[in-house]
Amino acid sequence: MKDIIIIGSGPAGLSAAVYGRRAGLDILVIEKEYCGTGQIAESGQVDNYLGIPGIEGYSLGEKFREHAENLGTAFLEEEVTKLEQSDGYWKVLLAGGDVLETKTVIYAAGASHRHLNVPGEDKLSGRGVSYCATCDGAFFQGKTTAVIGGGDTALDDALYLSQICEKVYLIHRRDEFRGNAGTVQKVKDAENIEILTNARVQEIQGEQRVEALMLEDGRRLEVSGVFAAVGMEPVTGLLQGVAELDEYGYVAAGEQGITSAQGLFVAGDVRTKALRQVITAAADGANAATEAERYIRR
Repeated sequence: MKDIIIIGSGPAGLSAAVYGRRAGLDILVIEKEYCGTGQIAESGQVDNYLGIPGIEGYSLGEKFREHAENLGTAFLEEEVTKLEQSDGYWKVLLAGGDVLETKTVIYAAGASHRHLNVPGEDKLSGRGVSYCATCDGAFFQGKTTAVIGGGDTALDDALYLSQICEKVYLIHRRDEFRGNAGTVQKVKDAENIEILTNARVQEIQGEQRVEALMLEDGRRLEVSGVFAAVGMEPVTGLLQGVAELDEYGYVAAGEQGITSAQGLFVAGDVRTKALRQVITAAADGANAATEAERYIRR
């Protein structure tokens, strides 16, 4: 019987492991990826994590994992297929057939960015293609970039980049934006944002780095960066019917990570929150582990 089983080994899960181990709890982290450290490993460079500017994402993820390992955290490479609550504790069912028991669960499986699914996207990911303007926008200071999407995230990204970049294209496949009307007007008022509606990206071009965007109507836009803002998908299939989710599939939980299911806590991108960054994920992990400890002590 574990004190806490943590599902997911990104910044949220590893932070929870550090806080749990420092509290003297028996911790197991389950991650289906080999030595996984979450989406951070895909970031070419992280420049906004406090105290460690300019670090490679993979290296930062390794530091997080090493910290947890040095405190004696146990890791298991497996896939969780089901969570069941029984007699005040939790059963964690694994793809290999094993069933583990734990007093509490911290679910930190994260969320994945929706992709554009166009030629060149995967090849140039981290080399001009990004899914987070606040993470990577600073690398494109004084350059021309493009934001793809029509919701609030795309609008906010375009405004954010317009303060950094020489020019920003905002490309949306429909003729109207889905975002806040006030934000739409701000975008329209920005002198260095060019709005392209009823436009679809056909290809992202470049050899070593992004060089241009090809649209379906034949237009070629020379850009240094492409920011895809077409939504995220929380990895919450396991929690369907287990805990309350919001209309978008995120787990309904506040800063403490407390869910509607007793003994189940969440941390990181998987929960309802405004800002999904490495630093907020790490904070979530600390909060969730602290609440899990209080729950166990009670």
